[in-house]
Amino acid sequence: MASIAVIGAGAMGSAIGWRLASSGCTVPTLLEGRSRATRDRAAAAGMVEASLDEVGAADLILSIVPPAQAEGVVEQLAPLFARPDAPLFCDANALSPQAKRGLCEQVVQLGGHAVDGCIIGGPPSETYSGPHLYLCGDRAGEVAALLGAHGLDCRLLAGEIGAAAALKTCYGGINKGIIGLTTAMLLAAQRHGAAEDLRREMEESLGWLLERQRKAIPAMYPKAYRWDSEMAGIADFLEAEDPAAAQIWEGLARFFTDRAAAQDRGEELEALRQLLA
Repeated sequence: MASIAVIGAGAMGSAIGWRLASSGCTVPTLLEGRSRATRDRAAAAGMVEASLDEVGAADLILSIVPPAQAEGVVEQLAPLFARPDAPLFCDANALSPQAKRGLCEQVVQLGGHAVDGCIIGGPPSETYSGPHLYLCGDRAGEVAALLGAHGLDCRLLAGEIGAAAALKTCYGGINKGIIGLTTAMLLAAQRHGAAEDLRREMEESLGWLLERQRKAIPAMYPKAYRWDSEMAGIADFLEAEDPAAAQIWEGLARFFTDRAAAQDRGEELEALRQLLA
């Protein structure tokens, strides 16, 4: 029986853990210090609480955590990478290509083998066969074969480490950028008494966009606390070659920080729900 460790039991990590466990795979994870909600989510997914040594005995370690925590995962797993039988490591987090290359180089310097991965799509479920897991690096084929054999849709990229991160960065910049820009303009319209008129105009001329935002905007608020670091990573990605564009995503990073604060205070979302209904 294959053993694939998943580090991170959030919405995506636990759902991928569930998909792997449902296919007959053992899914160890690290839960020390985690909340009761996280522990319950992991247990419901069929993930198994494990020690660091037990995680080190897995065939593959898959890291799926908020971007700001990705480096901490490598530091936590550092003792495992020095072992001659160290498992393959795949970082599947939403990092910029520069950050992903640095993280994978750190794993290699510690003695391990790293693959760059990115996840595009929502968490897997009984009714959704996705998401797509894009992989690149010297041993990406091994990771794709292992995960593909246990229910995940894996796609190999020809580029070197950083190519998967670039794909995720660009896709996330478009997808989450549209959500952020739409939310910002709806809030501005509310402040100036034009919200109902804006919604009616969007229904007529941008109906496809409004329909998507009816679900996307309410779903964004609970996740805004980690979208800000992802937007900051996109700004870093763009800075050297397109500094003007980088400023857009720097602003979106601050915007999502503000939305996370509004979520904590219980503001905004109910008014937006009513507007989008």
